Amino acid sequence: MKSSLRVWQHDCIALALQHYTLQPHFFCQATPGAGKTKMAAELAKHLLQQEKIDLILCFAPSRQTMDGFQKTFSAVLGRRLDGLIGAVGAVCTYQGMEYRDAAFWRLFDDYRVFAVFDEIHHCAGHDLLLSNAWGQQIVQRIQDRATFTLALSGTPWRSDHKAIALARYSQPDGILICDYRYGLQEAIADGVCRSPRIVVLDNNMVRLTEALSAESTVTTFPSIAKLLSESPVSYEDLLFHDDILRQILSMGCTKLHEIRKHYPDAGGLVVATSIEHAHTIAALMRAGGEVCQVVTNKTPNAHQIIDDFRYGGCTWIIAVGMISEGTDIPRLRVCCHLSRIRTELHYRQVLGRILRRSSDTDDEAWLYVLAEPALQHYSERLADDLPDDHAVLSVVRAPEFGTENQADDQSEDTTGLEIAILDNSMGAAITRMGSDHSISIAGSSERSIYELNFSQHYRTQLLSVC
Repeated sequence: MKSSLRVWQHDCIALALQHYTLQPHFFCQATPGAGKTKMAAELAKHLLQQEKIDLILCFAPSRQTMDGFQKTFSAVLGRRLDGLIGAVGAVCTYQGMEYRDAAFWRLFDDYRVFAVFDEIHHCAGHDLLLSNAWGQQIVQRIQDRATFTLALSGTPWRSDHKAIALARYSQPDGILICDYRYGLQEAIADGVCRSPRIVVLDNNMVRLTEALSAESTVTTFPSIAKLLSESPVSYEDLLFHDDILRQILSMGCTKLHEIRKHYPDAGGLVVATSIEHAHTIAALMRAGGEVCQVVTNKTPNAHQIIDDFRYGGCTWIIAVGMISEGTDIPRLRVCCHLSRIRTELHYRQVLGRILRRSSDTDDEAWLYVLAEPALQHYSERLADDLPDDHAVLSVVRAPEFGTENQADDQSEDTTGLEIAILDNSMGAAITRMGSDHSISIAGSSERSIYELNFSQHYRTQLLSVC
């Protein structure tokens, strides 16, 4: 095999080729940014050279990942994967499967097809009754007709706890069986992925003023977790609060400026909640002198904008549902997670956008999040390759959160996880941005108006996987 292959890719290919002599389905979990597409393309090349397959059909969750598959496979195979005459195969999105005609599906009967599925966790079910629409297509049209299948995932679980198509689970405990697994800690140790640094932003003194018709009451909360659990304020309210946005964006910008002194092409990603939210963030960043672009599913030529950013020099890209999974932009080094989505699957996929290394020396990636309990919990167990409550299909365990995240607590280290408290001072950049903004939110009563203010008493917690 080519020397350009990483050790894990070499080992996975060798195991898959051996596996295919016994059964046709192979499931690979490799951490985001490890190089799953390259491994899949090299495996396809071996199967072609051994004359075990005639065609390669790849399926992906988005247009961006589909384009990435086409480019990588074409480069490795030296043949086109565009589905036109003379091509060795084709790539389509999972959504596009339902629009394929009968001639496409006959390929599985007329040829020996190697079917590759990127981020297979999007496809649920082992049977037609318990499958989602994408999983149904796989179960009904591909599972028993493809000569070989390769299922890939960096986060092999589903938020609805349904079985993943083409996956196998042990009996009777229902634990996911991966034919090959390459975790984040291994990837960091091998120099394949950057080591993530998670900065969790909290506040020691959050004041919530309830203005009634006759009087006002002020309640002070010692943390964001307390605010969210004991007041009408929602997590989404925080994401639209100017002061919170300024604090977290300023930290991200300061870190990226520091990185760009050594890596001038380094870029940053903000994952926003909505189109309105994205443009609010862009306005704040531009007011602070930052250069940024906004890309959403409503942006004309969005894929071209992402491609231009991938190879260009723009500092920041602000995205809504466009760069959370599978998009390969190695120059991304810093990310501000400001999405309303708070599933662990989404969280890890967002983190994966900044883990792919672009050189031998860029060994750190920085993610900034609010100290919302679920996000705090996900951050603290990043060292777990496949968390137990996701590894088991039939058992759903609710995470247990502490009542308060004190700044001076000495948190217990989990395996491979370093925890440290950063200096309370946010630096000059934060001071310039100010902290005097507030928002008003509608209460449960028409007569009540709630005003939210944050003090200067911000604190940050640094979590790192090493």
